[in-house]
Amino acid sequence: MRTPLIDRRDFLKAAGAGFLASLPGRALAETVQADAVFATAYQRRDGSYGAAILSEAGAVLHRVDLPDRGHDVTFDPVSRRSVVFARQPGTFAVVFDHMGSKQPATIASIAGRHFFGHGVFSRDGRLLYATENDFDNAAGMIGVYDAAADFRRLGEFPTHGVGPHELLLLGDGRTLAIANGGIETHPDFGRAKLNLSTMKPSLVFIDRHSGDLIERHELPPELHQLSIRHMAVDPSGTVWFGCQHEGPASERPALVGRARAGETFRLIDMPQDVLAGLRNYVGSVAANAEAGTIAVSSPQGNALVIIEAAAGRIVSTSRLAEVCGIAPDRSGFLATTGAGEIVDPNGDSQSAEEYAWDNHLSRIG
Repeated sequence: MRTPLIDRRDFLKAAGAGFLASLPGRALAETVQADAVFATAYQRRDGSYGAAILSEAGAVLHRVDLPDRGHDVTFDPVSRRSVVFARQPGTFAVVFDHMGSKQPATIASIAGRHFFGHGVFSRDGRLLYATENDFDNAAGMIGVYDAAADFRRLGEFPTHGVGPHELLLLGDGRTLAIANGGIETHPDFGRAKLNLSTMKPSLVFIDRHSGDLIERHELPPELHQLSIRHMAVDPSGTVWFGCQHEGPASERPALVGRARAGETFRLIDMPQDVLAGLRNYVGSVAANAEAGTIAVSSPQGNALVIIEAAAGRIVSTSRLAEVCGIAPDRSGFLATTGAGEIVDPNGDSQSAEEYAWDNHLSRIG
């Protein structure tokens, strides 16, 4: 059955009047004074979609409507703008100001491409890079957009893999780390996974200026169904990645690993009870530079695991229903759930019952 992409004209029309939710005075003051606020996509209980700016205390400071489900939000500290990307296989992204002072802008994917839900700005804020699918050729691409010219698309380069998901810009400002999940999809078949028997996930390092491949890391053949999906960078520059296992549910492969360009790429060992609690699915990965810790979440396992980055050892595990969104906050992590909970590093929670928070939470500081 054919699953149509969102019509671009309908989307651009929807992105006009009424798209901007105004900030009440108290929320505006909180946003201005906060050391950090957080951004996430959501679905409301009435079926509508959007992106929200949250305070550390769990208050909704600002909302932007979306025509369909969003996924991740990336932030440019230079222009103070954020971009929320549609969930795969969506064809839209929305640029918005978290202060609510400017009208949102829209980015529509070109014909033959759709977004994979993630993107990142260059350090100077001039360029936006987005993971995309050349779906007729089953090839991962990085779309390049000019942030200074209404996000005009400048071109693209390959990810040297299938199904790219999250991408990060490393500390040198030049190298992109890209998680190729290895899963072939096509919008004619919705989110169906078309190549599970022949998957070949990889983590690649690419020069963002030239598009040249620097390194490509692959899992061993017996782990070819371990889809590499999400990443974070610790203070040493090590890339931590989380996986989702597409093989038999009875298998329990390692789900978290780390890599550095020019060095070893490997999965880390976890106690079997912790690994089993993740239920073969890591939904988000976040790093706290101040604390030297990595967090991984599993909405399938209702689990949040904290890892000491230097030693690779488990610091703590906790149970939290439908947890997925995580972002660094003080010496710990703020977490959001599909049940509308916002949980601070102390374990205190606020409930926003009308919201189901989506998979990712981004810190805007």
